[in-house]
Amino acid sequence: MKSKGTILIIVVIAFFVVVFTSSYTVDETQQVIVTQFGKVVGIPKTEPGLYFKIPFIQTTNFFPKNLLEWDADPGQVPTLEKTYIWVDTFARWKIVDPIKFFQTVNNTVRAMGRLDDIIDPAVRNFITSYKLIETVRMSNRKLDTFETGPQDSGKDKREIYSITTGREKITEGIMKQAQPKLAKFGIELVDVKIKRLNYVEEVRKAVYGRMIAERSQIAEKFRSEGKGEARKIFGEKERDLKQINSEAYKVAQEVKGKADAEATIIFAQAYGIDPEFYSFTKTLEIYQQALDKESCLVLSTDSEFLKYFKGYSKKP
Repeated sequence: MKSKGTILIIVVIAFFVVVFTSSYTVDETQQVIVTQFGKVVGIPKTEPGLYFKIPFIQTTNFFPKNLLEWDADPGQVPTLEKTYIWVDTFARWKIVDPIKFFQTVNNTVRAMGRLDDIIDPAVRNFITSYKLIETVRMSNRKLDTFETGPQDSGKDKREIYSITTGREKITEGIMKQAQPKLAKFGIELVDVKIKRLNYVEEVRKAVYGRMIAERSQIAEKFRSEGKGEARKIFGEKERDLKQINSEAYKVAQEVKGKADAEATIIFAQAYGIDPEFYSFTKTLEIYQQALDKESCLVLSTDSEFLKYFKGYSKKP
């Protein structure tokens, strides 16, 4: 009885082992090919679910089905005008034929090496075939940063550059050049983009110096225009101030003249009532101004200046 029980347990365990080793699951992000002694058996399993294989003889090979990332190492590349720049690119790719992929590169690590060998030369070929401005810009859209910049021969600096290809078409060309070479590996190149562009250190210093000089020129232009405008405003202020003062002086003199005329008329009318009294008071004012205790005059008794003294001296 014990031997039969032991055999039954062994059979059950063996059954579960066989079932466990013969079944496998595929999720949404995976695709599987089954190989037997290194050769592909059946068709790839690309739909999620539970599948079975012959245990111990057949082997499952899992590959990603979703998009994968390829990120290149930045490198120096000369443009058409022989300006060296740092170019950093990246790409998205996926495995569309797992059988070809397994038979050629076998795994994603080796696939990355193939992508390096194919995409990097394509990037270099296109960068060296165009000017730097073609790689940087995508269209002839006006740049706001040059709107206040200096003018060259009466034309805006933005008109110097004319984009015929542009960055977007360059990346499309890179992808079209690389895709046929990757198809034999069962790989589809979904997208290629330039992540970053920058000058090499030597060129960067020269560019920064030129940018600083240009901005200094613009700043100096603004300063000179501001000084000219300030002088203009100051001149207008001085002109307006002089005009206001002259008009005020004119009005003041007119008012003063009218007042003097009216005063003269009033005095004339007042003194005209008694001219002798007017003459007497004016003479007394002259006496007060001309004579004091230290004054000494030698005059004839017939002098007109002393007529009032003579007149009053005859009175008792």
